[in-house]
Amino acid sequence: MSRRSFEFDRIRTAAVVVPGVLALALTGCSSGESAAQETPEAQETTASDGSPSDSAHPASDAPAEGEMRVTLLGTGSPVPSTERYGMSTLVQANGLNLVFDAGRGATVRLTQAGVPVGQVDAVFLTHFHSDHINGLSDLWMSSYVPALGGREGAFQLYGPVGVRNIGDGMQSTYRNDIDVRVADKEVDPATTPIESHEFAEDGVVFDQDGVTVTMFTVEHDPVGAIQPAVGYRVDYAGKSVLISGDTVPTENVLKFGEGVDVLVHEVADFEDPSALPSVYAHHTNPQQAGDIFEQTQPKMAVYSHIVNGIPGRVPGISDEMLVERTRENYDGPLTVGTDLMTFLITGDEVRVDS
Repeated sequence: MSRRSFEFDRIRTAAVVVPGVLALALTGCSSGESAAQETPEAQETTASDGSPSDSAHPASDAPAEGEMRVTLLGTGSPVPSTERYGMSTLVQANGLNLVFDAGRGATVRLTQAGVPVGQVDAVFLTHFHSDHINGLSDLWMSSYVPALGGREGAFQLYGPVGVRNIGDGMQSTYRNDIDVRVADKEVDPATTPIESHEFAEDGVVFDQDGVTVTMFTVEHDPVGAIQPAVGYRVDYAGKSVLISGDTVPTENVLKFGEGVDVLVHEVADFEDPSALPSVYAHHTNPQQAGDIFEQTQPKMAVYSHIVNGIPGRVPGISDEMLVERTRENYDGPLTVGTDLMTFLITGDEVRVDS
């Protein structure tokens, strides 16, 4: 039996998810069997403004021992959107809440997910473009206010060289907020510092309670101008998650992504593939992503940081078209992510909840 067949046999229900639709794909069923019908559980719950609601969310409960959960806090691009907030991903394992990137609205999405911001154990940055860090100061400051976060101890920030400059800069910029809250005896000064952990080389950057985070270099542009740019792999109890960061197709994603349970990859596409070549030169299109998924064979491939058109300027494409273009090179489990979608990694499957 080939590795690919073996992987598919291990997945009882390999879901292909687009907003409002849940269909079975590649489950080992015969061609005559029909796809599952849409169910109430497959529907995304939305608030009156169209955003995911504040109702109970799986992330509010820690996954069981030996399991991991991935929650897409923000799946968007730099384009301001009320539906797709800025790039941010929560990984929960063995009682730890780890956040990767903190784009616009990360604090709001954590709150909606039922995770108190004071219980975020560490934040990891992939690179320093504004759409990946413009929610960072909000997350940090909200988490030291007792009524909002109540963090104990310093804010833990990880990433490549340059992270310390960001941490120090935020503390300088918002010194007035810290000083008045401490003087007013609202905030414990021990909770306000940012402890920055920056790394110049690829390798394990976090190892706590059986959870390891490995940082690896990626390529965000064709000439190496955008440096640093990294991705991360999280491992716990034989389970794994890879977050690509912003990147063109790069060997390190194949190296670190082979056989992971969940592979969260960025993607960019437009109705006209010849539109905005500069954007395509800095990101991965769905055909290229399909080739990456085909080579790495994750239990679940997931799209996030979805660059899909520019309102009023460049038409995007539907999620169905995004899947169709990916299918040119890949026919395995695939999810087009939406904000607050979660993936529970158990012993033998990946369960998708929207």
